[in-house]
Amino acid sequence: MRRRLPWWLLVAAFIAVPVLEIWVIIQVGEVIGAWWTILLLIADGVFGSWLVKHEGRRAWTALRMTLQAGRMPARELADGILILIGGTLMISPGFVSDVFGMLCILPFTRPVGRRLLAGFVSRRLVMRGPQSPGPRQPGEDVVRGTVVD
Repeated sequence: MRRRLPWWLLVAAFIAVPVLEIWVIIQVGEVIGAWWTILLLIADGVFGSWLVKHEGRRAWTALRMTLQAGRMPARELADGILILIGGTLMISPGFVSDVFGMLCILPFTRPVGRRLLAGFVSRRLVMRGPQSPGPRQPGEDVVRGTVVD
């Protein structure tokens, strides 16, 4: 049986994350000033855009080369997903989401994200218990019929 997250936990996350982002922005603003904080947020967005473009291009090239070689592009697809998630986090304003976005995008931290993503996907795909269909019997896929011209 699949466990689901309680709905209140999701609501709490949608409230807590923006509150945390605002709190961090205020704390940074108190230390370096409001204008420097705004400038830092803009520079962070520009850097994030460049990083997503650069790493996305590398991931796309690796995907094409893997497909041309006739291999399954599992690693390359995972990298693409992580870059997409990281880019989405980098677009949203705030320093906390930007840190997590960079962790998803940077090539030397991406293997950790790849392992987490693989674990998440494998838990979703593996069927257990009475739902699993079990081994198929010979001839089970045959549908009897008549061909009419």
